[in-house]
Amino acid sequence: MKYSVVSRGDETSTQTKDKFHQLAAACGLELNPEHPDIVVSIGGDGTMLHAFHLYADRLEQTSFVGIHTGHLGFYADWKPGELDTLIRHMATEPVEPIRTVKYPIVEIRMTTQQGTETHLALNECTLKGVEGTLVADLRINDERFEMFRGDGICISSPTGSTGYNRSLNGAILHPSLEAIQIAEMASLNNRVYRSLGSSIVLPKHHHCDIYPKPGQKILFTLDHLNMQLTDLISVRCMVADRKVSFVRYRPFPFWNRVRESFIGDIVE
Repeated sequence: MKYSVVSRGDETSTQTKDKFHQLAAACGLELNPEHPDIVVSIGGDGTMLHAFHLYADRLEQTSFVGIHTGHLGFYADWKPGELDTLIRHMATEPVEPIRTVKYPIVEIRMTTQQGTETHLALNECTLKGVEGTLVADLRINDERFEMFRGDGICISSPTGSTGYNRSLNGAILHPSLEAIQIAEMASLNNRVYRSLGSSIVLPKHHHCDIYPKPGQKILFTLDHLNMQLTDLISVRCMVADRKVSFVRYRPFPFWNRVRESFIGDIVE
C-alpha cells in the first residue's frame, strides 16, 4: 500500500502527520507522494480541496481519506485519536480491496483568447464581476436560457452543494446524483436582464455555457483557486466523466454529515 499525506500545516495537523508517518512505517505502508494508492488529507475541507487538485491527474488510481484536526468537515471521516484504526485498515491491502465511494465532480471548459483549458472542481467554480456586476448570457444545451446580471454565478457538484451553493439558497444534493447545480448571486431583474431567480440542477449529459459580456474583468474561482481574467470568452460546465473516490472503511451516511454540520443534536 502506497500513500501520501497532505497537511494543513498548523501545529495540530503537523503533529498528526508525524504520528501518522510513524505508525504507517511500523505497519509496512510505503510513503510514495508520486504514485499513491491513498492520499491522506490532514486538516479540514480546504486541505482536501488542495489534495484533490494536487492529484487530479490520478483520480482513476488514487483514493482520498480525510482526518480532521478542527471542526468536522464533509470530507473528513477520522479524528487524530483514531490513527491506529485507520492505519490498520490501510495495512490490510492488498488482502482486502480498498472500500471506496465515488462522487461526481464538475468539468469546466474555459475559453479565452489564448485558447481552451479544461479543469475539474471538487466543490464548485464561480464567476464574479470585479469592477461591477457580472453580465452574462446563459445557454443550456446550446439553447439560450437567460440574460444574467448580478454579483455572480456558482456552479457546484453534489458534495459542493453544501458549501457556497447552500449560502446562495441552493438545494443540497445527495452525492449519488450525477448532476451539477447553478446558483445565482444577487441577480437583478428588469426589462433588459431577466433570470430565473432560483438554482438550476442539470443532469449528466447536459451542459451550461456562460458567455460573459466582452471586456469585463472577471474573477474566476475553482474550489480554493482563483484568477482574474479580462479575455474570458465562455465557460462550459457539466458533470465530468471522471469521479473522485473516497475511502470508506466504515459507514458515514451523507445525511448524517448534513445533520451534524448544520443542525446538531435534536432535542426531544
